[in-house]
Order: sequence, then C-alpha cells, then structure tokens
Amino acid sequence: MTDSSDNDMERRSSFRLDMEKELVDIVWTDDSGQERTKKIACLDFARGGVRVDCDIELPIQTAVTIVFKSASANNQKLQGKVLRCIQQDNGWFEIALVLEKS
Repeated sequence: MTDSSDNDMERRSSFRLDMEKELVDIVWTDDSGQERTKKIACLDFARGGVRVDCDIELPIQTAVTIVFKSASANNQKLQGKVLRCIQQDNGWFEIALVLEKS
C-alpha cells in the first residue's frame, strides 16, 4: 500500500493563491453588445488564470476584465478569456479564466 500523498503531486507549474471566496468584479460584453458587470467570488488565482464562482453562465472565449478591490483607488484590473464554464450541482457555474499575457 502506498501513501496517497506521494501520488498527489501538484501539476501546475505556476504559483497559485487561494482567494478564499474574496469578492471581485468581472466586466464583459454580452451577446447583445451591452457591457455587464457582476460581483462574484474568486476561488483561485494563479499567474496563468483565475477560477471564479458565478450564478450565470459565460460563453467560452468571452473576453472578461477582472477587477480586484474595485472600491479602492489601488484596484487592479486583469484581462482574460473564459476557458471553461461548468455548471455545479448547486446550479452555479465554476468559471476558469485564462489571463492574457502582458
């Protein structure tokens, strides 16, 4: 019998930060061309992307701006695209965003 921790290696090559459901704003343009903004929970943040929890589905390849600490003068904005959008058992969507390289 082997220890499962020996087999559970981290496959990501970049640093990852657990955001513990910190609220962030996302901004995107919907199918009708209207800019939409939504406050959602950020689950994970890494150099390559962000994982969020949202009550609506976003189409794959949708361009999204993620705004951290939007109420602060020192807010940070990152650009990304929807890589994956998976509906969870609770009806919400887990959305993976790949960040644009700057």
